[in-house]
Amino acid sequence: MSQPKHLSRRQVITGMGGFVAGVGGSALIGQGRAVNRFGLMADQPESPRQQPLPTDLAGPSVPPTKKTWLRKTVKAGMIKADQATDWVPRLQMAKDAGFEGVEPNTGKLDITAIKQAASDVGIEIDGTVGGYHWQTRHTHADPKVRQAAQELLTESLQQTAALGANTFLIVPGHGKDGTPEEVKQRAFDAIAQAIPFADQLGVHILIENVWNHFLYDHQGEPNQSAQPLAEFVDSFGTETVGVQFDLGNHWKYGDVAQWVETLGSRIQKLDIKGFSRTQGRFTDITEGDINWASVETALHKIHFTGWVAAEVGGGDQERLTQVASQMEAALHCNKPINA
Repeated sequence: MSQPKHLSRRQVITGMGGFVAGVGGSALIGQGRAVNRFGLMADQPESPRQQPLPTDLAGPSVPPTKKTWLRKTVKAGMIKADQATDWVPRLQMAKDAGFEGVEPNTGKLDITAIKQAASDVGIEIDGTVGGYHWQTRHTHADPKVRQAAQELLTESLQQTAALGANTFLIVPGHGKDGTPEEVKQRAFDAIAQAIPFADQLGVHILIENVWNHFLYDHQGEPNQSAQPLAEFVDSFGTETVGVQFDLGNHWKYGDVAQWVETLGSRIQKLDIKGFSRTQGRFTDITEGDINWASVETALHKIHFTGWVAAEVGGGDQERLTQVASQMEAALHCNKPINA
């Protein structure tokens, strides 16, 4: 297998390519992960690098010759359509709502059907999400479970590449599986083992910051730093491993803008949701009390451009359009680069 590639992080965050897929079903905000009605895992809060941006895919209401600084994508589990067995209406719904991409969960995927539907609709599959990592964890105390997780990681990387995507979102483990040192080592071993194959496929492994008691103190103060996560990513010594930073998940534990600046170019993609510290719960993007102006400033400061994925409660066409509008209100995604 080929050795890990070492491209600049600027190359990483400015390039995404490939065509899209998605799954129906609604995503629920809460603890753990839920199986949607298509048999895939809907991403939950407790829970980037080869091709240049296509010049013909600009955000809604932006001249086609302009590239937007953020490109909207949506977790496939958020799309709720009546035609449960047909991919085209689901992907069309996402596109019509204002999304350029869709992120399906790995698992039981009909790759051929998804790719054909994506081609017909004209939407991208910009990445995939692990559909296994809560039940079959890489940091589980049982070596047999860890081996099963490793096999699922390999399968997920294969599916990602087959779909034409180049990022795979992973939750590398859970703090409850052992001591901090044991969990960290097991998570490192799992990802490190997969790097040569990921490089061979041209897929990046992106760690999401989630409520998994890992690299932060779940019972700690609201002023925690992202430095432990940054150091963990750096320990792999390759940009094949990065962060899909969820802008809402850790507002309870630290300042979002500060985390963005600390992680810097390690961030290869974004997830977005709202959170209210006052109420202690996840919210729609423009609800809660996250200071989106400071987040936008921080993202510009680290020169981030690329994909941002909605991860809130989904629904029908009207609901998806509302979510896309909230993303625009929060971060002004459609602002052209260098405008």
